[in-house]
Amino acid sequence: MTPRWLGRLWDTSTGRFGAIIVVVIALTALVALFWTPFDPQASDIGDRWLPPSWPHLLGTDDTGRDILSLLMAGARTTVFVSIGAGLVATVVGIALATLGALTARWLRETVAVLVDILIAFPVLLIAMMISSVWGGSLWVVIWAVGIGFGVNIARVTRPELRRVQQSDFVLAARAAGVTPAQSLVRHLLPNVAPVFIVQLSWSMAVAVLAEAGLSYLGFGASVVEPSWGLLLADLQRYIGVHPLSVLWPGLTITITVLALNLLGDGLREATDPTLRHRAAEIHTPGVVA
Repeated sequence: MTPRWLGRLWDTSTGRFGAIIVVVIALTALVALFWTPFDPQASDIGDRWLPPSWPHLLGTDDTGRDILSLLMAGARTTVFVSIGAGLVATVVGIALATLGALTARWLRETVAVLVDILIAFPVLLIAMMISSVWGGSLWVVIWAVGIGFGVNIARVTRPELRRVQQSDFVLAARAAGVTPAQSLVRHLLPNVAPVFIVQLSWSMAVAVLAEAGLSYLGFGASVVEPSWGLLLADLQRYIGVHPLSVLWPGLTITITVLALNLLGDGLREATDPTLRHRAAEIHTPGVVA
């Protein structure tokens, strides 16, 4: 990631907004490892349903827990699931893309059929199926989202690998004695990295949404783990009486998923030269005769 590439990302409004929100969420998760305003799991019946005020800036829930502390602790879970799912998607996506682009024809076609089959199953459905066998946990969400979106990454990255493989500089390197493994590391993966990074950011957005949705349904985080989905599930029963309390976890999930998607759009605009040239043509005034 070069400074020039970062500068192009920062110049796009979507990329700038997404990057700022993602950094804020990551820093919140880091701070929550060491400090939260109150113990997220500490109940105080005397402080039930306090409105937003000092010292409970976002109020309290039905057991007197501080909502801000719960959201900060839930950010740890969100970041953990996002990074974990991203790592799994990276390994699965690169492995399938490499097998589907750089191997013998029969293996390439086999991998292509496998990818087409796996991509037909929604990520949430895969996670629920695994949860029904192994039980709900964050690891189930990580593996389900990682495998599910790794297949998507492989489908998008495979044709890019094939295109770069036919480039003159790659053919010249092979003629000079560079092995296929060396060519993959030195030439192929760096040239498809922009496409891969964009897909990875979107997979992390899916991971956030999947963790919240599965935890809400009881297939994700356990009841002893802080989670935005669990908090939303606990508070939605009181939406008719205390609607403001439900707003905070729902708004947090929405903004985080939106930020990751906008970051992906910003990355695509910053790394795709055809989009930059098209944008330049649109903003360049024509010459009036």
